[in-house]
Amino acid sequence: MRVAAAAASLRARGIGAGDRVLVHARNGNAIFESCWACWLVGAVWVPTNFRLSPPEVAYLASNAGCRAHVFDVGFPEHREAARAGNVACVLDVAIGEGAGLSWEDLVAEGAAAPVTETTAVDRDHPAWLFYTSGTTGRPKGGTLTHGQLAFVVVNHIADLMPGLNEQHASLVVAPLSHGAGIHAMAQVARGAVSVLLPGERLDVPEAWRLVERHRVTNMFTVPTILNALVRDASVDAHDHASLRHVIYAGAPMYREDQKQALRKLGRCLVQYFGLGEVTGNITVLPPEWHSLEDDPAMPLGSCGYPRTGIELAILDAQNRRLDADATGEICVRGPAVMAGYFDNDAANEKAFAGGWFHTGDLGHLDARGFLHITGRQSDMYISGGSNVYPREVEEALLTHPTVAEACVVGVPDAKWGESGVAVLVAAEGTTIDPAAVMAHLDGRLGRYKWPARIVLWDALPRSGYGKVPKAEVKRLLAERGEA
Repeated sequence: MRVAAAAASLRARGIGAGDRVLVHARNGNAIFESCWACWLVGAVWVPTNFRLSPPEVAYLASNAGCRAHVFDVGFPEHREAARAGNVACVLDVAIGEGAGLSWEDLVAEGAAAPVTETTAVDRDHPAWLFYTSGTTGRPKGGTLTHGQLAFVVVNHIADLMPGLNEQHASLVVAPLSHGAGIHAMAQVARGAVSVLLPGERLDVPEAWRLVERHRVTNMFTVPTILNALVRDASVDAHDHASLRHVIYAGAPMYREDQKQALRKLGRCLVQYFGLGEVTGNITVLPPEWHSLEDDPAMPLGSCGYPRTGIELAILDAQNRRLDADATGEICVRGPAVMAGYFDNDAANEKAFAGGWFHTGDLGHLDARGFLHITGRQSDMYISGGSNVYPREVEEALLTHPTVAEACVVGVPDAKWGESGVAVLVAAEGTTIDPAAVMAHLDGRLGRYKWPARIVLWDALPRSGYGKVPKAEVKRLLAERGEA
């Protein structure tokens, strides 16, 4: 009834079919209610990563031309930046009290006459703009449609959590604005309970207490979160025998970390590989294909086989299929693939060349059809489950007056999977203070994108074409013991 009431208020205030609604909030009931309220009136949900900086959020609001903004009161600077940067906005709503029209006000307004007849939409109608970034670092809105999301929800239930029903419970330990939101949609579809952590940060002992209290059967994590959960002493202090499917995705997981999770949780691990543009729906490695033993019969190092209804191919530069064990670009097609990037024809032409969606990742299929990821075409790296694009970080670093050149590369990190190292060259006549440069990033870049460390060089290596080859930078970092 709360969702139907909020939808009625949105409709009464002029928000309808095709209108984009930006939502910037930490996990809570309101962020999830907002997506369903949007869909009841045919509007498009545009959630953001709450770790983004104010200018980054303002860009998303403007790029999507959002007619409504819904902001957690904990982000006043983000709210103001979006309001100033997006002239299309006609409705500004707060999650929380004391900041004008609130989400609770919308619910109260519509309670007397909640939406009973939803706006008609077909399978190709946009439902969600899932913002990701390209190799240039500029965010792109992947258009997820109602039909696509319906397929993905069913596929999640079939491939990731078979047997999910109303007696089950899921613990939410990642932002609902991204993969965890899609995971939560599957819980709604089957009437399962979603349990939220009380704060925005991962409280591991509290997480295990909630698992025991609510007899949690499934959760969606990234390797960083899973590692934190199984390496804390509290994992042994609480009963977690109810867990059937502990799903991890978003970044590679080291084999030793995988073994530690298996030792603590047993055979309930489920890995999947996917991108926002394919709604996390490319491969799956279910519990029976996880093992503590390094058995050569097991697909060690693999992220699984193609999901139900999904076609996967390894293509060369001419979009020709490669044989088993040959490395090429991982490409995919099927009903889980997005409709395209919002208002970005150039990106769509490149992404869908040859009739396949090009992931930008390199890998190979073995003789049994298991996918092995071997690298990336781009220089993107994944830190703590979040994509980081070096050029975007470099551009922010270069706004500091003492920085003349910057090169950011991802290096292996035992805790985060990968972390960034920024190699900087000082502007003539200046000296770089690494701490001051880090402080300079505050407000300009989401904190999860900050490099883990800064290295100072007299000059960056350059190719014959004048470009800075990142592979050479990585080699030199390793050679000098600075990685």
